[in-house]
Amino acid sequence: MAVTELDSAPNLASLYPKALVSGFLPGAKRSAELPDEQLVRTGVTTDPDHLAAYNEVCGFRLADELPATYPHVLAFPLQVKLMADPTFPFPLPGLVHVANTITQHRPLRVTDRFSIRVSAGNLRPHEKGKQFDLVSEVVPDGENDPVWTGISTYLRRGGGSGSSGKRDQLTAPTPTALWRVPGDMGRRYAEVSGDHNPIHLYAATAKLFGFPKAIAHGMWSKAHAVSAFEGRLPDAFTVTVRFKQPVLLPSTVAFTSWQNDEGVSFELWHSRKPKPHLDGTITPLS
Repeated sequence: MAVTELDSAPNLASLYPKALVSGFLPGAKRSAELPDEQLVRTGVTTDPDHLAAYNEVCGFRLADELPATYPHVLAFPLQVKLMADPTFPFPLPGLVHVANTITQHRPLRVTDRFSIRVSAGNLRPHEKGKQFDLVSEVVPDGENDPVWTGISTYLRRGGGSGSSGKRDQLTAPTPTALWRVPGDMGRRYAEVSGDHNPIHLYAATAKLFGFPKAIAHGMWSKAHAVSAFEGRLPDAFTVTVRFKQPVLLPSTVAFTSWQNDEGVSFELWHSRKPKPHLDGTITPLS
């Protein structure tokens, strides 16, 4: 695998327009395979002010330890750089983030200095098209193995085999909490994450991509769910979510959680309809 080292974080303000333009250009010479390349950014440190802003938007308390979801926003510019390349198999506009798994082997601290590695792999069929993984790793200086790994699974719709079967009748569980998600949450999370995808910003821009309103970022929903367990999480764990139907903005959503044999399960639903937004699990590492 080719390794490309970056001196700084890619500029998302320029990458997004580039990706949008290339996504709509006819006859783009895209590869049939995912790039055999790993992007690496070294000497990464945490900006305390940025971390504080992220914590406020996502519901975490201020602390010396980074929330488990925070390294995702540091890795995200490298992910976009990979996907924005005109030769990437799929155009960035239209890709759907369908699942995300984060494994933390120990908490990262504000004072840590580390490298971030990002690569794409595991291209495979999906009932609605094709899916692939973006794998991000955080390796502290002086260490060889990642202490944090994030796997973001993306779907490109089209050419799939169709539905895998009849959908079960859904029944929303009794919520343990109701969250009011304001209409500007997409813009607020975009400011701290760098993810200024138009579907999250305004109803007018979301409608260009088929949504009736702006929708919340899936990783904001995951982060806010993880924040509900703050103070009760072990140092080492895996948190996995599947993103289902989008959270339209503004909205009120219902959160519930329960113990399972291996850890904790949780779900996010529409507050008045049997409409699931995400489900997830938190599993301690032995």
